[in-house]
Amino acid sequence: MAVDATLTTPVLSWGPCLALSPLLRAVMWEFANEVTPCRGSTLSGGRGDRPRERFTIFSVPPAMDRKPKQAEEARPYGLLKPTALGKIPGRFQLHQEALPHLPVPPLQQTLDRYLLALQPIISEEELNHTQELVAEFRKPGGVGERLQKGLERRAKKTENWLSDWWLKTAYLEYRLPVVVHSSPGVVLPKQDFLDRQGQLRFAAKLIEGILDFKTMIDNETLPVEYMGGKPLCMNQYYQILSSCRIPGPKRDSIVNYARGKKQSRHITVVHNFQFFELDVYNSDGSPLTTDQLFTQLEKIWNTSLQTNKEPIGILTTNHRNSWAKAYNNLLKDKTNKESVRTIEKSICTVCLDAPMPRVSEDIYKSRVAAQMLHGGGSRWNSGNRWFDKTLQFIIAEDGSCGLVYEHAPSEGPPIVALLDHIVEYTKKPELVRSPMIPLPMPKKLRFNITPEIKNDIEKAKQNLNIMVEDLDVKVMVFHQFGKAFPKSEKISPDAFIQLALQLAYYRMYSHACATYESASLRMFRLGRTDTIRSTSVDSLKFVQSMDSPDKSDQEKADLLRRATQAHREYTDMAIRGNAIDRHLLGLKLQAIEDLVSMPELFMDTAYAVATHFNLSTSQVPAKTDCVMCFGPVVPDGYGICYNPMDEHINFAISAFNSCADTNAARMAHYLEKALLDMRILLQSTPKSKL
Repeated sequence: MAVDATLTTPVLSWGPCLALSPLLRAVMWEFANEVTPCRGSTLSGGRGDRPRERFTIFSVPPAMDRKPKQAEEARPYGLLKPTALGKIPGRFQLHQEALPHLPVPPLQQTLDRYLLALQPIISEEELNHTQELVAEFRKPGGVGERLQKGLERRAKKTENWLSDWWLKTAYLEYRLPVVVHSSPGVVLPKQDFLDRQGQLRFAAKLIEGILDFKTMIDNETLPVEYMGGKPLCMNQYYQILSSCRIPGPKRDSIVNYARGKKQSRHITVVHNFQFFELDVYNSDGSPLTTDQLFTQLEKIWNTSLQTNKEPIGILTTNHRNSWAKAYNNLLKDKTNKESVRTIEKSICTVCLDAPMPRVSEDIYKSRVAAQMLHGGGSRWNSGNRWFDKTLQFIIAEDGSCGLVYEHAPSEGPPIVALLDHIVEYTKKPELVRSPMIPLPMPKKLRFNITPEIKNDIEKAKQNLNIMVEDLDVKVMVFHQFGKAFPKSEKISPDAFIQLALQLAYYRMYSHACATYESASLRMFRLGRTDTIRSTSVDSLKFVQSMDSPDKSDQEKADLLRRATQAHREYTDMAIRGNAIDRHLLGLKLQAIEDLVSMPELFMDTAYAVATHFNLSTSQVPAKTDCVMCFGPVVPDGYGICYNPMDEHINFAISAFNSCADTNAARMAHYLEKALLDMRILLQSTPKSKL
């Protein structure tokens, strides 16, 4: 789970992410801030994007009983035929067509870099064995060359040789619940309202901000984003509104209702586990004003005061295969089917939550992060969600707020760009006086709960509550300095933070581990992410030296600077399409597609170690003082997301309680110490030329 971290100051004002007037100034960061995309990631992935311990490939298409007329299956925009899209206004299409295609890196280059990446994380004996496998794989006329040629042929035939594969393997075929395991959350600053009126007023303003942003998407007036002077793919912005994930027995699918003739005019509002369809446009096509939205939200609130309703939304938290079965069962009833379709077709979901349990100030943000990720469990707000919906904005009565998003359509930066726009929008004074037109009552979505559906809900509750108890999440605001300090030392803030993570992990466990940081491939058409491998030969040399009495401070500082420079170089390589992870994955998937036996290189223990990311990290920068959060991607790992502000850094750290070796608070402690020790080291030594 991670995010687009390599964004730089745009040459033009740009869009969605952050910058248009005060409203949109969002994802273009100075290169010195060097964000690395997400997960989404892992960003995402968002989690910038979510690196996976392993991928399962199915040839079975999604087996859903649905082919809604207005919805296109949400493959990357460019993969759809123009006839399927109807008329696409020219600006977006022309921009997309001008972007370069994602290259297939040279095979020998990737194999050399793979061996280099293994050095700090496996033993010499294991490395010797892998070198033999690589030598066999790279032989002229051998299996490696055959698979490479297959990838190159695929690259010539498609707009992006990776994007469709990545969508399926990283997301749609991933069978664990989207909650915790895939969908990132965002913690926004606490609002100062303390009651229902304030909650609904803020929600109304937020909805108006969403619609303002949607207008730019619909009109294609989002300024193009730039990174390092190069234009970025804007496709993800066209995937996040009016879209929804649909569960399937072996592979899910995504539908997008933003592009049909009959576009979505409503949002879904959830309160006390009850769902409502709220039309957000007047009959003349103009969006409702804040006053109008507030009136409609009050109607919803007043007609959903019962707290004993079945939490139908909790079904979306289950294992994807279980949810697919329950989904087909749920849709057998016509009323249920209509209600589910209404949720799926909505622009987004707004969740009006009950107040969180009161906690002390020092753990408040950590609890909010948990609320954003999973809703707190079946007794709290987890039933007040539809987790398959791409965007869910969460506003609680006590002022805590944020969002959770389904990761398949997008990495973190477009989401954060939207958030920055909305937060800025909510600060604007209200200038428009609402017309005194009576508005229809928002439609309550009805569900007929059979004993079988009730049983599915109970099972989902049990499984969710186990997940909630298992997630250990800690939000840390590091106040001692922000990105301004590493910049003053002419060091990339992202590289500095990544090296601090390496030092913290090494001090805790006395060895290095495979580390995932998301890198944006949006310089290329339909680009998603690749992996920045933050653990390097240089990072290991530095962390080993840091507490060694045999090294002088000057030697340590030189090793620190060399390691940050190596990270910077790997980042530059990754965003230009020359990293190793997606290329290796492509070769593996090509072998599966060609029905040849799996090369031993991918059956090797070293490959399993290299793709077991104990540290899954993402920088998700935002103008807003917020932080994204996501779960670990392996049982004994950490999920770490951060937003470097000028004078402080927001971190969200997650781990699983079921693993005795990991602890989010302990990682936060070691990370804080690492950051401080690295600052002291640099301040106590003169800069030397590397």
